[in-house]
Amino acid sequence: MKRALITGITGQDGSFLAELFGQAKCIPQNEETPFNPANPYAAAKVYAHNMVRIYRESYGMFISSGILFNHESERRPLHFVTQKIAYGAACAALGIRESLDLNERGHPIVAGGRLALGNLDVARDWGHAIDFVRAMWLMLQQEQPDDFVVGTGELHTLRQLCQTAYSRVGLDWQDHVISDPELVRPMETGQTLADASKARTILNWTPTISFEQMVGKMVDAQIARFESRLGCKK
Repeated sequence: MKRALITGITGQDGSFLAELFGQAKCIPQNEETPFNPANPYAAAKVYAHNMVRIYRESYGMFISSGILFNHESERRPLHFVTQKIAYGAACAALGIRESLDLNERGHPIVAGGRLALGNLDVARDWGHAIDFVRAMWLMLQQEQPDDFVVGTGELHTLRQLCQTAYSRVGLDWQDHVISDPELVRPMETGQTLADASKARTILNWTPTISFEQMVGKMVDAQIARFESRLGCKK
């Protein structure tokens, strides 16, 4: 039988199926938590998730859906906030006060030695993509297709992410990061936190890379990119 996996119904940009929960009614979220999407993008994900269930149940197709929470890596594009923070920490470490790379408003990501972000109190369940890909593979090794929530079960704010990133290079993030009201989203997704008990039990899956290790890898990768681009070493 051919096997298919809808990997978090993530699009190629690596978006997250945790968006399905939107303004979540309960915390943490598992496979039985009702969906409550907060934007059109998330609503489209609900449709796709339901189509997986319909094809699986109606036509006996082996299709599993990975309900993936936020997963990051060194390969993240710069338009994602986690990579912006890693990029900002790298700039600070190398003494770059005006970055060549621009944000979504067409301004330098780092300007005047400062990284501008939105709401620093936004909290997410962040894990490393390596662990999530392993979970996807495990889903396809099962005898029966099913849906699995995949996440670390740990909640961290953007403030904590900044602190971890800048600490990696021995700096105080508060000297290098500002909160810009113009970057605050008008309707932010609610608190999403994974209950991956089912994946842990059935798939024997647990994350192996900590939040601190993940952020450190991202910062190190950004520094290496700068050093390669500029032909210099810190």
